[in-house]
Amino acid sequence: MADADTSPMFQIQRMYLKDLSLEQPNSPAIFLDQQPPQVDINIGVGAETIGKDTYEVTLRVTVTAKVGEKTLFLLEAKQAGIFEIRNIPNDQIKPIISIACPGMVYPYLRAIVSDICTRAGFPPVMLAEVNFQAMYESQMAAAAEQAANAVANGASGSALVN
Repeated sequence: MADADTSPMFQIQRMYLKDLSLEQPNSPAIFLDQQPPQVDINIGVGAETIGKDTYEVTLRVTVTAKVGEKTLFLLEAKQAGIFEIRNIPNDQIKPIISIACPGMVYPYLRAIVSDICTRAGFPPVMLAEVNFQAMYESQMAAAAEQAANAVANGASGSALVN
């Protein structure tokens, strides 16, 4: 029985829609405009510890569709998951939270965005696939570069003080 307590565990506890907002400031007039819209999509990932070995991972998306200067719609959504991660080395937890967990949450977010756009009277917005590993590696590289710059600036700053 002791083996079960020390074996690695990674599982989904729950997936849920955390927040959803849709604004159509120029409807119904905007439905009469036949020009194709310009669509801007921003996606972000957040995570926090919510208990011992339990993490909430949240994906947030903002979709803005405009025709010229007029906004067709602004959709903001947050899809979250609660994950249990136990008996896994600490150096592996951050990649799991930043890569594996968002990969599991993302299909739910994609479905919600598509569904809400359709229900709002617009063609569905299909969010492209996201490579969360590349996103994580990019963030790690940027953090390492920022740390190196801080050390370099600190070293030159201390030379000026002496």
